[in-house]
Amino acid sequence: MTNYPRCFATGTRFTHAARPMRLRQQGFTLIEILVVMAIIAMLAIMVAPNIFNQQAGAMRDVALSEISTLEGALDTYRLDVGEYPDSLEGLEEDDTNGARWNGPYLRRGVPTDPWDNPYVYESNGREFTLMSYGADGDRGGEGDDADISL
Repeated sequence: MTNYPRCFATGTRFTHAARPMRLRQQGFTLIEILVVMAIIAMLAIMVAPNIFNQQAGAMRDVALSEISTLEGALDTYRLDVGEYPDSLEGLEEDDTNGARWNGPYLRRGVPTDPWDNPYVYESNGREFTLMSYGADGDRGGEGDDADISL
């Protein structure tokens, strides 16, 4: 009979195929941790630009939606009063001296654009222009800084 070692706890013999492995310390080496950190950094570098591009497009979409809402309120004001207001604040306060004003025409007041700049509104009473100057807040521009209007 061969002399196989015994398990200290149960007393059973270990066969050649089932010999206990030497115990070694558990944990990660510094190199393993650095490799994982490098992989995470590479993924972040590839994903981050896509996230920021989507954010800029979402802010443009918000601006277009708010401009559409403001235009609807301005048209309702014109139907009631007969002409467009001198400023967007006319949608919140009666500046017509009692002439068929049925406002306020906005539930939450006049919003600012997604970059926290006021919307640009000009009117001669019969027509109006309404726009946002974009991320830079200045007239003109390209890309994210381009003017936004319907």
